[in-house]
Order: sequence, then C-alpha cells, then structure tokens
Amino acid sequence: MAGQRSKAQEDVRFRVLRLLQENPEMSQRDIASAVGISVGGVHYCLNALIDKGLVKLGNFSAAQDKRRYAYILTPKGLSEKAALTSRFLKRKMEEYGALKEEIEALQKEMELGADMAPRPRK
Repeated sequence: MAGQRSKAQEDVRFRVLRLLQENPEMSQRDIASAVGISVGGVHYCLNALIDKGLVKLGNFSAAQDKRRYAYILTPKGLSEKAALTSRFLKRKMEEYGALKEEIEALQKEMELGADMAPRPRK
C-alpha cells in the first residue's frame, strides 16, 4: 500500500513540476484543477518542492497584486523533473504493456465464446 501511495505522490510531483516548467505563473487553484488534487494538496506539494530546493518563488511579473508568485524550477528541480519523467514513462509503459496483454486475452475469450455460443434455429 505504501508503494502505491509513493507512486501516486511521485506522479503528482512530476505533473506539478511539468506544469510549472510550462507556466511558472499558474495559480495553485489552476494547478489543482489540472492535476486533479485539492488546492491544499497543491499547497503542501509546492511547499515540499520549495523546501527541497526544486522550486523557488519569484514575483508574478504582470500582476497588480504583488502577493501572487511565480514558481520557478531551479537547476536541481529541472534535474529532478528529468528523473521523474524517466520513471513515470517507464511505469506507464509497463502499465500499457500489461493492459495491452489483458485486452488481447479478453478479445481471444470473446472470439472463443462467440464460436462456442449456440446458433439460433431457423
């Protein structure tokens, strides 16, 4: 169970880092919506990324409200994102392979079941 939780947390970190690299000025609410977690979960994740030195806070360039921040990936954050991307891709390819095998097995069962089904009388 802990393994599943750590994979899920790693997936969230990967998705957050990926979003921030593309758009560092995203709000926590927008990140939460894109990742599919709560705003509180995003806040916790961002604080952890900042504490680890993967993300730093910058001022939001065009905002009149200077309380808005930009979340900028540090060189360490870019390196971590690359490692997370590699692990994420490997895990998803394994899941894809297993799913493909399961689909093929189900298709064979369906074909065999169709051959075994009684034919209607005329």
